[in-house]
Amino acid sequence: MTIKSKLKTFFFLDEDYDDNTQDEFEKVEPIKPQKQQPLKPQNVVSLQSIQKASKVILVEPRVYAEAQDITDHLKNRRAVVVNLQRIGHEEGRQIVDFLSGAVYALGGDIQKIGSSIFLCTPDNVEISGNISELVKEQEYLDTRW
Repeated sequence: MTIKSKLKTFFFLDEDYDDNTQDEFEKVEPIKPQKQQPLKPQNVVSLQSIQKASKVILVEPRVYAEAQDITDHLKNRRAVVVNLQRIGHEEGRQIVDFLSGAVYALGGDIQKIGSSIFLCTPDNVEISGNISELVKEQEYLDTRW
């Protein structure tokens, strides 16, 4: 038997198949659709509960190595206020550079909110307004007196 004839026989293209096989196909009862089971409730988390659980972390780093801990808070979607008044100017600049890169990678934001104080936020926290403008106005008022 050639391959061509085997394929014809397999796909019933050959007219030599018996009528018994056709009867077997006709005797098969159609499958009855099963009743659909009600959907089980899925785990749904309320957005309000997420907002209530968000935290703001206050950090006063003393060494550059603490910048990684601050970044871990940002990765856990927590806003961080960083006070750099207790660290040297050069190390403070390095920390701000590190945090700027981390915030950029996470899609967040960093803003200066005071003298040597920065607010770092992940992408789930929106910052509106600009405190640095108010600081400049206050410094101007202080120098007048």
